[in-house]
Amino acid sequence: MAETSETTGAGELSPRPRKSSWRYIGPGIVVAATGVGAGDLVATLIAGSKFGYTLMWAAVIGCLVKISLAEAVGRWHLATGRTLFDGWRTLGGWTTGYFAVYVVVWGFVYGATAMSSSALPIVALFPDGPGLKTWAIITGLIGLVFVWFNQYAVFEKVMTVLIGVMFVVVVYVAIRVVPDVGASFAGLLPVLPDGSLIYTLGLIGGVGGTITMAAYGYWVNAKGWSDASWMKVMRIDNRVAYITTGIFVVAMLIVGAELLHSSQIALTSGDRGLVDLGEVLQDRFGAGTAKLFLIGFFAASFSSLIGVWHGVSLMFADFVERFRGARGHAGVEGAGSGTVGRQERSVPFRAYLLWLTFPPMTLLWLDEPFGLVIGYGVLGAFFMPFLALTLIWLLNSSRTPREWRNGWLSNGMLGAAGLLFIVLCVQQVRELPW
Repeated sequence: MAETSETTGAGELSPRPRKSSWRYIGPGIVVAATGVGAGDLVATLIAGSKFGYTLMWAAVIGCLVKISLAEAVGRWHLATGRTLFDGWRTLGGWTTGYFAVYVVVWGFVYGATAMSSSALPIVALFPDGPGLKTWAIITGLIGLVFVWFNQYAVFEKVMTVLIGVMFVVVVYVAIRVVPDVGASFAGLLPVLPDGSLIYTLGLIGGVGGTITMAAYGYWVNAKGWSDASWMKVMRIDNRVAYITTGIFVVAMLIVGAELLHSSQIALTSGDRGLVDLGEVLQDRFGAGTAKLFLIGFFAASFSSLIGVWHGVSLMFADFVERFRGARGHAGVEGAGSGTVGRQERSVPFRAYLLWLTFPPMTLLWLDEPFGLVIGYGVLGAFFMPFLALTLIWLLNSSRTPREWRNGWLSNGMLGAAGLLFIVLCVQQVRELPW
């Protein structure tokens, strides 16, 4: 391997930028596959079914927003050698309090949601087999065992396969419905039809936008990218991932516009909407296409499940380690594949894996308690504004080396993302069943 450092005038070693190569791509694919869940695909389908190609421009802007956010997360990790939670702690104790409550409540509810989402397409594929609850438990246990006994390298390979399946299936279905190319390009012109504002904001901010965006830096470190010499590689990795996500969104908009909008077919909201779409595809193109789509649906759901099981558990392990003050001072061993490898075998990592898997199984038999729904909704709605605004704070301060602080473009994109997520946050809180 070529040398990756050079001597500065002061006699210190400074990282030399790594040459970009396709063989390095990986963490971005993982974060994109995790962030795009079944619910996101349904929301995109419904937007296409209601407004046709009109909101195509929002999908493109959403892709740019995600690229900016993930790049900022990765830049913080590589430029400072510190994890994101380490950075949050420097902003005050309130960040620790927020994250502690958020990660416990969110994980409890999300675990049940992820297991149910992964089980739905299996039940549709094998209607004479076990029921939804049984398959949900099986998928949760498979996710637990897989993440427990494998480290990042194997995890990344499996996620790459799942996103490959997603990509092929979604693009194939979009081609089968024969997109209107002219209308697609016309949809790149920003227009807001009556009643489309919330759908537009959701398209820009929703698809691929979850706590797993904050986990991107941990996956970057797990890949072995531990300093600023990897900055160019990280940026290419991130762009490839979210351009791929953008293609997903565009493909699902095309399916919604061509298959549902023209026929005035309504889908059930939530993950079950994809089961409805499978039935529509079977009526239109036959059982083969419908089954292929359900396989893609499973790939989308299960990749989100194991992505959260791994990525958020890493964040929780880092949170616990720093809360206990296990390191001598902030910034020591703040990043690096060795640190992540140790965390993957740590008690907090595995404890959070168990928390994501077993307690949420109780929700498969019970309606979610009213207070839990409210708490989950409020905490979840606040996370993306929290991420965008704290990144602006961290990356414009002395906590970040001057060379890697935000420029006007990064500040503009993160500021716009912060405002967007605040609006979405208010809307989500208003829609909760108070």
